[in-house]
Amino acid sequence: MGRSGQVASAVQRLAPQLLPDRPLVMAGRPELDLAAPAPVLAPQLEALLEQHQPALVLNAAAYTAVDRAESEPELAEAINATAVGLLAAACAQRNLPLLHLSTDYIFDGSGERPWQEDDPTGPLGVYGASKLAGEQALRAAGGPHLLLRVSWVFGLEGANFVRTMLRLGAERPALSVVADQIGGPTSADAIASTLLTLAEAASAGVLADGRPFPWGTYHYSGQPAVSWHGFAAEIFRQALELGLLERSPELSAIPTSSYPTPAARPANSRLDGTRFQTTFGLPLPDWREDLRQCLSAWAGEP
Repeated sequence: MGRSGQVASAVQRLAPQLLPDRPLVMAGRPELDLAAPAPVLAPQLEALLEQHQPALVLNAAAYTAVDRAESEPELAEAINATAVGLLAAACAQRNLPLLHLSTDYIFDGSGERPWQEDDPTGPLGVYGASKLAGEQALRAAGGPHLLLRVSWVFGLEGANFVRTMLRLGAERPALSVVADQIGGPTSADAIASTLLTLAEAASAGVLADGRPFPWGTYHYSGQPAVSWHGFAAEIFRQALELGLLERSPELSAIPTSSYPTPAARPANSRLDGTRFQTTFGLPLPDWREDLRQCLSAWAGEP
């Protein structure tokens, strides 16, 4: 589900090479409107699943405008919670595996320890609350599902922090960036690659070694942890090397209190990916390497 978001775009681009024998159907507007009322959306979902008879559903669609969600709570709830519940119920009825993405924003950002999957949740704003409600609806449906919580997504397509920093870095001689929010930048390509890598086993219900597929909730985010300020500094360093910027702006570190936003952000967005690594034997991505690949593609390097 989803067509134009960062992860959905990466899935479309990478699927032909990672799953060459599995046809991919991307569903989105106009045939599927996740913001539609339940009596409209439910039959749309039923018709879509009946028409294509998929072996697995990957939901990469979401309302992700964190600040705007504060003034559009009904829309955020419709897409991130109600639609997820309807999709999960339709999949569960068919015993159809559902892969779904959630976010670090379901936590309150307290402390400094990386968040584990079973830690208490406490979203600070509408966006996080809507994503948490989606998680709860997914579990309540009772079907086989893999819920992957990710953080600070960036990628080749769509709006994201990397694009914003490059634009502002070219326009301004100096920038101030928040330094007291810590998390793990995660590339859309890494997320898409991981989901596509797990898709074959998930659709079969068993891992390569014969174990039943370990459904449930996992954390997956880029390493090492870094502040937005540190992320920006690395973006400018690499962009300068690749010729994407002629000069690097003077970068100042500021506290969150100096950059007020409509929605509160968690100070601690670190996600502990140990469960994911040990369960699936797959590595967590190094965001610095993924950033280099992203910037290199924009610079036209092979």
